[in-house]
Amino acid sequence: MKAVRIILALGLALGLSACGGTDLASRNAPLHTSDLPQAQPSAQKRVVLSSQYNVTEIRITVPRTLKVSEANLFYPNADIVWRGEPLGDRHIQVHSIFTDAFGMGTAQMKSGPEVIVEAEVKRFHGVTEKTRYTVGGVFNMEFVLTVRSAKTGEVLDGPRFVEANAKASGGSAAIEEEQAGRTQRVVVIETLRAKIKQELSQKYEMTPISRNLGPIALTPGRLMEQVPLPL
Repeated sequence: MKAVRIILALGLALGLSACGGTDLASRNAPLHTSDLPQAQPSAQKRVVLSSQYNVTEIRITVPRTLKVSEANLFYPNADIVWRGEPLGDRHIQVHSIFTDAFGMGTAQMKSGPEVIVEAEVKRFHGVTEKTRYTVGGVFNMEFVLTVRSAKTGEVLDGPRFVEANAKASGGSAAIEEEQAGRTQRVVVIETLRAKIKQELSQKYEMTPISRNLGPIALTPGRLMEQVPLPL
C-alpha cells in the first residue's frame, strides 16, 4: 500500500510541475464533457436493390388441389382462405392477385438476362370476417419460385420456397382502412409486389455520401466504398 501511495504522489507532483506555466483560472476550471473527444456516430447503412434480370414473362400456377374454406372461423383449416373479394372462384382470384403483384414488382426489371418467372402457390391464408372485424391477424402467402432463361428454358434460380406475410388489421382499424381505400387486396398485392422485387434483385449496402467524397463503388453484397475526390 505504501508503494502505491508513493507512486500516486509522484504522479501528482509531476502533473503539477507540468502545469506550472498555465493560468491559475484555467487550471482550476471545472471539466466539461464538451472538452472531451466525442465519439462520432457511425454512418447508417442503407440497402439498395438492383435488378439482376430482364423479366419477359410471368407464369402463375394455383393448383386446383389447394383446399378452399369459406367457414367463418377464426382459423379455418384450409390452403386458401380469402374474403377480400366477393364470393367466387377463389383459385382464380388468388391467381389474379399474384399476376398483378408480380407484374408490378417486375415492371422495371429490364437489365440482365431475359428470364421467365414462375410461381406455384402453396398457401394463401387471409382472414375471415370473424377475425377481420375483431382481433385481426396475418396475411400469409407461400409459393415456390423458379427463374428460367427465356432463351433456353434452363433454370437459373430455384425452385425455392418463399413466404410473404403482412399484418391484417382488425376491428375499427380494419373498417377505417376499408373506408380509406386500403382494402385487403391492396395490402396483399403491396406485400407480394415488394417480395418478388426483393427476391429477384441483388442487394447493395451503401452509406451516406460524405463531403469531399466521390462516387460510391457499386459492389454486390459488400459495403459501397467512398472514393476521395482529388484536391
